[in-house]
Amino acid sequence: MSTIAIVDYGMGNIHSVARALQAAAPEATILLASTPAQLQQADRLVLPGQGAMPDCMRSLQESGLLHTLRDQANLKPLLGICVGEQMLFTHSDEGNTDCLNLFEGDVVRFNGPAFYHPEHQRQGLKIPHVGWNQVFQQQAHPLWVDIAQNNYFYFVHSYYVKPVATTLCAGSTHYGYAFTSAVAKDNIFAVQFHPEKSAQAGLQLLHNFAHWKP
Repeated sequence: MSTIAIVDYGMGNIHSVARALQAAAPEATILLASTPAQLQQADRLVLPGQGAMPDCMRSLQESGLLHTLRDQANLKPLLGICVGEQMLFTHSDEGNTDCLNLFEGDVVRFNGPAFYHPEHQRQGLKIPHVGWNQVFQQQAHPLWVDIAQNNYFYFVHSYYVKPVATTLCAGSTHYGYAFTSAVAKDNIFAVQFHPEKSAQAGLQLLHNFAHWKP
């Protein structure tokens, strides 16, 4: 039986993620991990995030988990969620913040053109991007198994990742323009949307993560 550790650094809706993981993988042990030893002992890691990037990175540093997380991210399956995806990259424009630098690239704010709305004519891109939107699977991946192409997932965010390597992009979404909404490399998979709030498709993704053998 595997242990899935949710990185508990004081940011993110970890209890909602924990409930969804337990429903998706009832055979797994779900642990809220707040010590380096718990991260080291777990079989899989989930890095959630919610709120402003400067607060998330500061809380991760102050929790004493940052260096262990960076080390363990190279050793076992890791799922990043929302700001947890963004934290994997080099730098965020939000608060001019340095991130974990596991992937090369930046986190940037939506700054799209006006778009046509049939009821309100032309209007600016609403920020944050909130609600259900489709994800186009840019590449085949074990975490997409049994999830239909262009399925809907739930988003809440004002920033998104821009990887340097286009091969990192595992999923994209259109909101004013196309942006990267999922990334994958080796043992890491990360998404901008919230699988724990995305009904059956989200539970399927969490189930796939719990059984993934990269």
